[in-house]
Amino acid sequence: MTIDTTTYTLHHGTVPLLISIPHLGTELPPEFSASMSDTAPLKQDTDWHLDRLYGFAAGLGASVLQAKVSRYVIDLNRPPSGESLYPGQTTTGLCPTETFRGEPLYDQADAPGAVQQADRLARYWRPYHDALRAELDRLKALHGAVLLWDAHSIASVLPRLFEGKLADLNFGTADGRSCAPAIVDQVLAEVDATRFTHVLNGRFKGGYITRHYGSPDDRVHAIQLEMAQDLYMLEDPPFTYLEHRAATVWPMLQKMLQQALAALARLNT
Repeated sequence: MTIDTTTYTLHHGTVPLLISIPHLGTELPPEFSASMSDTAPLKQDTDWHLDRLYGFAAGLGASVLQAKVSRYVIDLNRPPSGESLYPGQTTTGLCPTETFRGEPLYDQADAPGAVQQADRLARYWRPYHDALRAELDRLKALHGAVLLWDAHSIASVLPRLFEGKLADLNFGTADGRSCAPAIVDQVLAEVDATRFTHVLNGRFKGGYITRHYGSPDDRVHAIQLEMAQDLYMLEDPPFTYLEHRAATVWPMLQKMLQQALAALARLNT
């Protein structure tokens, strides 16, 4: 069964796996875009095409939650308080006022204030998180434990955010707090057998979703994967999906998730 709302789509799966894609959304409602800069319609910080890259997930029996509204309206992977998840490092906020490259999204006078941010929280952020929580609870009730895979992608070179070129695959488990090591080890073992570079809890340790919902003691395990976009697409407009590159990536993703589910089952026996 698939639920389709104005803010997200949710496909209900049958195995203890929920794939969350909070930055897939591209919708910029006119009431917001009218006051935004010419940079905003590019939506260049979108996690482009992850619905296609994870298109195999439903066949695995996974639940898949996908955002519809652009992260430029509100970032679903930030705390509702707006506090930084990476103190002292450059990042974007709950209702971003600039792009990853530092380009302004608003004239200063048009930036969303406290009332506007509260409205966006209620209209977009809260429904996504209510759906996420409910689906985790449903799957945990059915299976006794559940894995949350928070799927992301980002331009491989962003000097304002990190030095040099990003590793191909950047896994985050909140420095080991959001997921049992036995599951992570199985995921990384799959990557070790490939040509792809990877790092665990490096520049990206997991955002709000991974940190907030991941609780191994409560049998909810969460992993964030931040993937370099040059693995499967053009990183500049029009951000084209490249089938020949993606064909080398999605089978690996599928194997990682299968191994993670196998490890989860062993932990839950």
